[in-house]
Amino acid sequence: MMDDSNPKVAVLDGNDRSVRGDLPGDVREILRCPQCRGRLNDAAAGLRCPQCGRDFPFVNGVLRFVDAQQYTSSFGFQWNRHPRTQLDDEHKHESETAFRERTGFTPEELRGKLVLDVGCGMGRFAEVASRWGAKVVGIDLSQAVEAAARNLKDRGTVSIFQADVFSLPFAPESFDFIYSIGVLHHTPNCENAFKSLPPFLKPGGSIAVWLYSAYNKWYRLSDIYRKVTHRLSPRVLHALAYIAVPLYYVHQALCVIPIVGRPTSRIIRYILPTNQHPNADQRVLDTFDWYSPKYQSKHTYEEVFRWFESCHLDSLRVIDTPIAVRGHKPEAARER
Repeated sequence: MMDDSNPKVAVLDGNDRSVRGDLPGDVREILRCPQCRGRLNDAAAGLRCPQCGRDFPFVNGVLRFVDAQQYTSSFGFQWNRHPRTQLDDEHKHESETAFRERTGFTPEELRGKLVLDVGCGMGRFAEVASRWGAKVVGIDLSQAVEAAARNLKDRGTVSIFQADVFSLPFAPESFDFIYSIGVLHHTPNCENAFKSLPPFLKPGGSIAVWLYSAYNKWYRLSDIYRKVTHRLSPRVLHALAYIAVPLYYVHQALCVIPIVGRPTSRIIRYILPTNQHPNADQRVLDTFDWYSPKYQSKHTYEEVFRWFESCHLDSLRVIDTPIAVRGHKPEAARER
């Protein structure tokens, strides 16, 4: 039985492992120092870079390549407060549907492939990809990695690390597939965050991202409110997010009133945007997610296509849900 409280236990692939005991071989092989790009050696409490002397410890079962959450503390709070809200089960397949609609990936493509999940949160989409047969490496800057490690500790093909998208701890051209769903727009510079990813994609591999849409105007007041709300303590803001629970029923009631009901509902939603998911816990989670981030940019297909093209990615595809784009790294990229 695995002891998640022991910082020398790597809950990365479902087997009991000491710090020296093994990460999956193909994952261990691609790990690099994010500072000097050197290979890493085993150390007493994790891994060490012999070139620059930097240590990367296991803490609460997760290998840490960063010292702090920086601007992502609200995400660490929300995913440890709602660690299983969005996980699929035998009755619910929302995450699998969202994964298809936002990446265009299929089980046949991912089976047996090494896949990087950028901004894995509590492991929602890593769970789907691993269920499809992929070998998944999930990274997140926040303490959400602890929830992901707990949720996926029995998956022998999942590895979770705390790391920064701007300084990833991997060798170039390591992954067959890379995806980032709803994460890059929460970084200080979404474009630069995206452009940091293609170097880690193998020639012939595919990358997909889903970002907030600049075409949708109805939530604009939430952008104004967030200038204040992101400064609140996560606990206070989370308590305020419970307004989404009764507002859902208010909107439901208004929509059955002839003539004035639906317009009134739309006005209320415009003035006070809250999530309208049928599940109350999901409403609170998503409403908190809207109002808590320090950074939250919106994007168009035109600019995202330019990012892909500037990274020499081709076969660009618009996927089902805006703004979702998928691209391919040509085999010739290896020669370049």
